[in-house]
Amino acid sequence: MFEVKRLNINYKTLEEFQRFREFGLEELSMKEDLEANIVENDSESPFYGIYDNDLLVARMSLYKIDGKYDRYFAPAQDYYELWKLEVLPDYRGKDYGTALVNHAKSFGAPIKTNSRCRADEFWLKMGFTPVKYNPVRDRGENPYVWLPEGVGLQD
Repeated sequence: MFEVKRLNINYKTLEEFQRFREFGLEELSMKEDLEANIVENDSESPFYGIYDNDLLVARMSLYKIDGKYDRYFAPAQDYYELWKLEVLPDYRGKDYGTALVNHAKSFGAPIKTNSRCRADEFWLKMGFTPVKYNPVRDRGENPYVWLPEGVGLQD
């Protein structure tokens, strides 16, 4: 299988992200996020990835959201927001995206994401559920959530 690694926040990772920007959609680019977070190599990175040999082929960002901002889960609690999941075109269909999502689930907290690029089937396959759209809360997003045992949805 493959190993999901927390990515360092450094200029090497920034160079690796350039590959995704070339192939991926502009909205999925994490380059700006990374540039904003470059402080030190050992800082707490929200970026995770999978390498094939020395090539970063899949990545995601996973942000922990404080429970005081929770407008999705019952009871209100800390949760993760999964953003910008992307696999390079030549590596799609090899379960890299699945491995990244399963890694996020391994933390045991609820997860919220947004379905982009007609990825609804992928999120459903991964056990995520679309939430009823709330225009004030969701602001044009298409939210999907994953609920660990004992967690429900707010009304």
